[in-house]
Amino acid sequence: MSRIGKKPVVIPKGVKIELKGLCLKVEGPLGQLQMDLHPRIKVRVENSEGKVLVENERPRDRQSRQLHGTMRALIANMVTGVSKGFEKKMEIYGTGYSVKEQGGKLMLQVGFCHPVERVIPKGIKVTIETGATRGNEVPARFMLSGIDRRLLGQFAADVRKVRPPEPYKGKGIRYADEHVRRKVGKAFASGAA
Repeated sequence: MSRIGKKPVVIPKGVKIELKGLCLKVEGPLGQLQMDLHPRIKVRVENSEGKVLVENERPRDRQSRQLHGTMRALIANMVTGVSKGFEKKMEIYGTGYSVKEQGGKLMLQVGFCHPVERVIPKGIKVTIETGATRGNEVPARFMLSGIDRRLLGQFAADVRKVRPPEPYKGKGIRYADEHVRRKVGKAFASGAA
């Protein structure tokens, strides 16, 4: 049995959960999400007690054991998303690098001869704190926020993939809490040979 799967998902105030067949709808103050459940996993919504229970009817089956914890985690993410929301803070290091939002697109100037455009998916909000870097010490900072954790994480990964941080000077796009392992550059021998 999955330890995560056995834990009930607590429904906070202001969140409504509706189960119709294999379709689960979660509605809260920040929006609405829905997901199709896997037929191997049984989900019970107990509105009177304020929790959702995820049950595995076939504990000996390997795929059912894997899906048990996964389904519970996905439901918990939906509940958290519609009640509190999720956010990813990102930074851009490098002289002359910048970021701006223009016409539903994220425009990244990160050392290429042209700006790189990424279409902002529906449901994701971009907040730019510092638009351009100032030297190598002060990065450009922006924040991505939304209610769908999977969509937010995928978009953040796509943005980071434009220019991942390089190990010598640390230039590139990274998550705010990411640690970049640095390498020592070439060492030149002094004196004549």
